[in-house]
Amino acid sequence: MGEWMVRAFAPGRTELAGNHMDHQGGLVVSGAVEQSIQVLARPNDDGVVRVRSRGFMPFEISIATTANLEPHLDEQGTSVALVRGLAAGLRAAGVLVPGFDAQVETTLPPGGGLSSSAAFEMAVGRAMEALAGAAPLPPLQLAAIGAKAEQQFFGKPCGLQDQSASACGGICLLDFADPAAPTATPIAFDFAAHGYAVVLVDTRCDHSQFNAEFAQVVNDMNAAAGFFGAQRIGQVPESTYFARLREVARKLGDAVALRGLHYYNELHLVKLRAAALEAGDVEAYLAATRRSAVSSAQYLQNVAVAGSRQQPAMMALALADRQLDGRGACRIHGGGFGGTIQAYVPLDALDAFVGGIEATLGRGVCNVVKIRPQGAAAEQL
Repeated sequence: MGEWMVRAFAPGRTELAGNHMDHQGGLVVSGAVEQSIQVLARPNDDGVVRVRSRGFMPFEISIATTANLEPHLDEQGTSVALVRGLAAGLRAAGVLVPGFDAQVETTLPPGGGLSSSAAFEMAVGRAMEALAGAAPLPPLQLAAIGAKAEQQFFGKPCGLQDQSASACGGICLLDFADPAAPTATPIAFDFAAHGYAVVLVDTRCDHSQFNAEFAQVVNDMNAAAGFFGAQRIGQVPESTYFARLREVARKLGDAVALRGLHYYNELHLVKLRAAALEAGDVEAYLAATRRSAVSSAQYLQNVAVAGSRQQPAMMALALADRQLDGRGACRIHGGGFGGTIQAYVPLDALDAFVGGIEATLGRGVCNVVKIRPQGAAAEQL
C-alpha cells in the first residue's frame, strides 16, 4: 500500500435560521462549524473504492462502469450509497473518479446535529476531484451533487442547506428560490464577541429513527404546494395561500395547511435574523429566533412525536428553557423530532447551563460550536 496522496476536509454545519425551508425554495442562514470530517485517500488501479472509518464497518464498491453508478435499493441509508451517488454525480459533471482507498476521520459527534452526512459527502467529493486531477467544482455545484446522492441513492428527501453550508464555510444566507441555481451570501458575525455561545444539545435519541416523520413534513409541504399547482411552497404567493387556507385545510387537513403556513412565518423570520446579524444586533436576532421556535412547534409540528410516550426534543427544549430563565433563546434544530436542539446561551451562564442540562440528559450531551470560516477543500500531499 502506498502513501496517502490527498487530504480533504469538510466542516459540519449548524442551522441558524430557516427550519425546513431549503426544500421549499426558501431562505436559510447556516453556519459551518469547527468540527469536521477528514478524508485521506490514494488512487488504485482496481476501479474500486475502499473506505475505512473508525467505529464503522469498512466497505468497498466498484465504480468502474456506468452500470455501477446506479442507485441500489439495498444500500439506502448507508455510506455506500452516498459514495456511489457522489461518483455518479461527479462523472455526470465531467469528473472521472478513479478507484481509490480512503481513511475517514471525524471530530463530528455522532447524532450531534452537525450534519455529519453532508460533511462526509463534501469531504469525499473534494477528495474524488483531487484524485481525478480535476479543478474543484464551485461549492454550490458540489453541494447539489451531494444532495442528489442523499436523495436518490441514500433515500432521504433532504434539501440543499447542509451540503451548501459545508461546501461554502462561514455563515451564509442561502437562497433556494431557484433550486437549479441557489445563491450564498456571506455574513460576518461572531456570537462570542456579542456575549453568547451557540450550544447544540444532543437528545440522545438517534434522529434516523424519525426519517419517516422528516419525510412526512416534506411530503405535507409539497402537498400544500401541489394544491396550487406548484412544486414548492416558495412558488405560491403568500396572499394566495392565505386566501385559500381554509380550502387547503378542508382538502388536505389542518396539519398540512399549518405546515405550509410555517413557510411564510419562517421566511419573514429568516429575513429578520439575517438583517440582525448583518447589523450586529444580537438581541434582535434572539427575539426572532424565539418566534421561530414557536412557528416550528405550532405550525411545522416537528418538535412533538405524534402518539409516542417518548418526546426527546420537547424534553430537551423544556430543560433548556428552564436553564435560560428568560435569557438567550432555544429552538428545534434541523429535521426535528429527535436529534438536537439549539440554544443561545449568555457566556456568563454557560457553565451553569451545561451543568444543568447534563445533570438530567447525561454527560457530554452539550456541544458548544464555533463557526469555521473555511468550507470543504482538498490538498495534494
